[in-house]
Amino acid sequence: MKKYILILIVLSIIPGIKAQESYKYSIVIHGGAGNISPENISQERATAIELKLSEALETGSNMLSSGSSSIDAVEAVIRILEDSPLFNAGKGAVFNHEGKNELDASIMEGKTLNAGGVTGVGDIKNPISAARMVMEKSPHVLMMGEGASKFATEYGIEIVDSSYFHTEKRWNDLQRQLEREEVEKYGTVGCVALDSEGNLAAGTSTGGMTNKKYGRIGDSPIIGAGNYANNLSCAVSGTGHGEFFMRYTVGHDISALIQYKGLSVVEAAKEVVHNKLKNAGGKGGVICVDRYGNIAMEFNTSGMLRAWANSKGEKAVIIFDD
Repeated sequence: MKKYILILIVLSIIPGIKAQESYKYSIVIHGGAGNISPENISQERATAIELKLSEALETGSNMLSSGSSSIDAVEAVIRILEDSPLFNAGKGAVFNHEGKNELDASIMEGKTLNAGGVTGVGDIKNPISAARMVMEKSPHVLMMGEGASKFATEYGIEIVDSSYFHTEKRWNDLQRQLEREEVEKYGTVGCVALDSEGNLAAGTSTGGMTNKKYGRIGDSPIIGAGNYANNLSCAVSGTGHGEFFMRYTVGHDISALIQYKGLSVVEAAKEVVHNKLKNAGGKGGVICVDRYGNIAMEFNTSGMLRAWANSKGEKAVIIFDD
């Protein structure tokens, strides 16, 4: 009996080993971080975004409640957001300096640390599905451009003409950027989930930055930067200024703070987003879920589009913080 009492005492004083809330499953979604406020987004557009996030959330949470894997739920959720012109991913991808769409995506499973990504593609309808195919059907982690498209075609991923990604709003954004006017800086999408088997998964998909040049690649397809999952700690998806997310390996850093330093998922996310990232001049946010199903949604911009749900029936879709 004394042995067990001692163990409980020791566990109680080790950071991060304290009793935590536990959920059968949890899911968190983001639609990008940036200057998100009623002054910058019309009520009509805000309503449309809320409905689409709600649709994606219901799809993902219903899958998890029915026993689907976290990796399946993450892919399904991101496909819904990629198919919408409301977000900077898939159909709604922004244009680069040459007036073309270059899409990136990655996906990772926490059980095996397997991961896959595609970058600089302009004809894959759902880059997140191509990323998963790279993870599951190739010995590689990241494929780019024409090679990624050829690989996707070989495995039955839907290919579309580049005109599919042309939307008037994103084209006008490019013209305003070329004229050095301010444009919306949000829209990257992501999803993290914990399933009933205790497995974590994370996915991120984006069209990059409006007016980006010279084959620029951001953090979204980079494992450990804009995307990471490890069953020993958490799953993370980021959105924001990718160069900073890569330099500070944001996704892995949050995971490491939980796994090695014993911080809670909220403490770890706050440390990286509000201290390390912000102090370096990096703007953006993250969504996280830990191995117990606890979530974090931290950002250092004026807002972040986000939604979450768990096995206890708690859920929310948040457009404007007020």
